[in-house]
Amino acid sequence: MTNSSGPLHGVRVVELVGIGPGPFAAMLLADLGADVIRVDRPGGNALQLGAPETDILGRGRPSVAVNLKDPRGVQVVLDLVESADILIEGLRPGVTERLGLGPEDCHARNPRLVYGRMTGWGQDGPLAHTAGHDINYISVAGALGAIGRAGGPPQVPLNLVGDFAGGSLYLVTGLLAALTHARATGEGQVVDAAITDGTAHLMSMIVAMQQGGSWSDQRGTNLLDTGTPFYDVFETSDGQWMSVGPLEPQFYAALVEGLGLTDAPGQYDFARWGELRATLTETFASRTRAEWEQVFDGTDACVAPVLSLTEAYEHPHNVARGTYVERDGLTQPAPAPRFSATPATLTTPPQKAGASTVSALTDWGIADVDQLISDGVAVQSD
Repeated sequence: MTNSSGPLHGVRVVELVGIGPGPFAAMLLADLGADVIRVDRPGGNALQLGAPETDILGRGRPSVAVNLKDPRGVQVVLDLVESADILIEGLRPGVTERLGLGPEDCHARNPRLVYGRMTGWGQDGPLAHTAGHDINYISVAGALGAIGRAGGPPQVPLNLVGDFAGGSLYLVTGLLAALTHARATGEGQVVDAAITDGTAHLMSMIVAMQQGGSWSDQRGTNLLDTGTPFYDVFETSDGQWMSVGPLEPQFYAALVEGLGLTDAPGQYDFARWGELRATLTETFASRTRAEWEQVFDGTDACVAPVLSLTEAYEHPHNVARGTYVERDGLTQPAPAPRFSATPATLTTPPQKAGASTVSALTDWGIADVDQLISDGVAVQSD
């Protein structure tokens, strides 16, 4: 089942399955209404994290299993490409070319195709053909070295900054920009989305501050990296944490009022920052997180509880907006962002590789599907 609403309704996407940022980009396009067909390996992905039925990154599109080592399997993908707007692949540079599914092969069948390539290092450069993961990409881009406390090691921000922000979101932005161009001119093109490039671009504000002399390369000493006492996390009496971030004077005043401080240092009285940090630490440690939540509820002090994922599912704000939803037996993030005229909806649940081979290939106009399955070119899973 494809999405009959969403702003991308009518856009057709072929996804050559990979891991991490490529599938997330395909999920996002599917969430927004695109008709995405996921081309899996027979037997599934050896690097799958958990059961395929619980892999939320696989939601929103049917899975077909095709043997790309068989020339007829390659022809199946080229037949899909012929009616597609976008192709996404996340293999190492040169792999799709060797398979016969590179940009030239695909553009020969469909000159309007937007060919999206998702890699860590990009299609060229000294590191292009070497292995890596998010932690390596954000290291070389300069982001990881900027995250952490003074005197401590860099702190790994999950794989959000590289894989999904610097990778997936930049790939989707590039795909949609190139699709706009293709629809206006009939000219397809290749979108080279490198996680290092995207992560560096994400650092634009920090780079600007550094170039302007207001950001030090010494992590943990700056405005947004815990270098300031009023942009940090503080432990409560029950071992939980509150996040504090009142950067503006009026919000800092609301923090001071909420904490009941009568002789707080001025916000930018640098000489007293050590004293201010000690005061904030001691004060927050005097009550439980729930008590501080009640104190700051509805204020402009920029104070919020640090929630676990399980707690985030049930937070009143998230519940009111439906930020997390229950669907197909899974708690999962709802599609984002939100649209007033073309709302996005969840459709196909995550599924095993090849669960929809017959129906999806037939829907996309592939002939002799039963024969392809009989010959082992395509596989329909149980």
